[in-house]
Amino acid sequence: MASSAQTRGGFHRLTWQDFDALARLDAGERVIRGLRRAERSRRKLLLHALLAESGKTPELYGPLPPPDAAWELLARVEARAPKALDRVLTHPYTGSWAGYTTRLLRNRTDGVGPLWTHLGHVHALAAAAAVHAGLDFEAVVPAWEGDVVLPSLGLARLPAAGSEPSSTAVVASAGGRVTVEGGDGVVVLPTPLDVDTEGWWSVRLVRTSVGSRRFSLRLDDVDPYRGLYEPVRPRRLSPAEFQAWRGLIDRACELVVTHLPEFAEVMPYGLQSLVPRPPVPFRSPSASTGEAFGSALVGRPSDGAELAATLVHEFQHIVLGSVLHLTPLYASDPRARFYVAWRDDPRPLGGALQGVYAFLGVTAFWRGLASAPVGSRRSAFEFAYWREQTWRTLSALRDDPALTEAGRRFTEGMAERLGPWRDEPIPEAVANLAAAAVLDHRAGWRVRHLRPAPTTVASLVDAWLTGRARPPATTDTTAVPPTPVADGSWSHARTDLVRLALGRPESRGPGGWLSVPGTTDGDLAYAEGRYAEAERRYRAELTADPDRPAALVGLGLALAAAGPNPGARALLHCPELVRAVHRGLRTAASPTPTPEAVASWLGQVVP
Repeated sequence: MASSAQTRGGFHRLTWQDFDALARLDAGERVIRGLRRAERSRRKLLLHALLAESGKTPELYGPLPPPDAAWELLARVEARAPKALDRVLTHPYTGSWAGYTTRLLRNRTDGVGPLWTHLGHVHALAAAAAVHAGLDFEAVVPAWEGDVVLPSLGLARLPAAGSEPSSTAVVASAGGRVTVEGGDGVVVLPTPLDVDTEGWWSVRLVRTSVGSRRFSLRLDDVDPYRGLYEPVRPRRLSPAEFQAWRGLIDRACELVVTHLPEFAEVMPYGLQSLVPRPPVPFRSPSASTGEAFGSALVGRPSDGAELAATLVHEFQHIVLGSVLHLTPLYASDPRARFYVAWRDDPRPLGGALQGVYAFLGVTAFWRGLASAPVGSRRSAFEFAYWREQTWRTLSALRDDPALTEAGRRFTEGMAERLGPWRDEPIPEAVANLAAAAVLDHRAGWRVRHLRPAPTTVASLVDAWLTGRARPPATTDTTAVPPTPVADGSWSHARTDLVRLALGRPESRGPGGWLSVPGTTDGDLAYAEGRYAEAERRYRAELTADPDRPAALVGLGLALAAAGPNPGARALLHCPELVRAVHRGLRTAASPTPTPEAVASWLGQVVP
């Protein structure tokens, strides 16, 4: 099995023992360091291939020197200070730049800016490596509207910024003095380089110590290749924003060390850089790409616990992305066919597997927090919710024929870790809230992404119209492939309200909850436990719009909270069928029944 913690015969290899440890969240520092070395080698190969191919057509570099100049400078760095070269090769956005530029070169097309600026970024990489190595040198590099990036170091902002979309500048170092000159100005880089001065934005570093553990995370808001798919402009954090991030990182690291010490051991080797994004109320958006090992884009969360869960989540993505570079876990299958709790749309096998591994880590984090002596009801809720949702998707994946032998082994390893957690006790009231939230999202996904077979719907409409007391037993639509085209919008308000109440009980009540996006009167009543009132509110919503997914599911939840109910069963387990049959009856039945009446009728044969 070719993969990575050890290097033999020129190849990175991962033993089955290490592979299994990764699946079960047991891998230690040695294994993650091995993945990091494999990614460095991969980037070296990509860089060599990119320069070899583009060097055949030096005119592609426009006003910049041909790639040989960058290659020679990189060779000098490697001979003088190999670790300086490693710092640039392991910089996350060297990987994203190499992937993006290789695709542009293959298609001979411009991207965000002309092709020569992206090819010419190799000169900036070489210059940054030479600065790290302390060499005397001179290099011509691309400038973006006057901005000159030195990857892993920072951004020089020339006085002529904005005069030309794409231009060149000269980076020079002599006797330890580094300058960037272009247009009408010169920027002298400070000593040390990790401070901001006139014309220089450094890549800022947050260092955190928790006991014997040390964490260093770069907050990179300047590198153009820090985006997921294409280059982006710099967006400098204000001093207040930076301090807010510093506080969140400190708290997140403290929580990981205290409640998930096995992750605290390995995370510093797999997650070194964050791309800070603005906050999104009641969401914790984050993303990463397999091309940028070591980095994640993260929206600023509301508290340290949310950030800790997000860091664990993205670390898991980063690790699995590296594993996939070394051994295939599944055959290519782009069909969006799996339900996942972390998205509102169907996902392909690869995306579902990535999500399961990420949320296995998230579940581990909330489990650690919930089991602490001062564990909160919120952490118990998150543990109960994510262990069930992750298990459901993992169960759907385990026997999928598109998995390779290694993929099946990996999913079995995850199941070995997650399975026993499902039996761990949770306070009954919190467990009930989590179970309802699971039903809520699942039903919302079904009503929007499953389309019952027309013959099934026609049969049921006919049965209603002919006065049958019970519908024919044809209500199972689980075999219907999902569609990525959503039929209606969805609101997360109910679960957001539950989380808000569990995390900050003092906010309970409409006055403290109106800030939750998408909240309706029915949602407020449901979240406060006023289920009869919630039923009335959701019925009123459906009178105005009988197709509204959140109201259909909300009515099912409110009915179920009052006790066993056939209408609740149908609305929560096959809401797509309830809506489809009701739509058919709206054009054929007089008077038109309510969605609740159709659900109660269908619910007689729903298990």
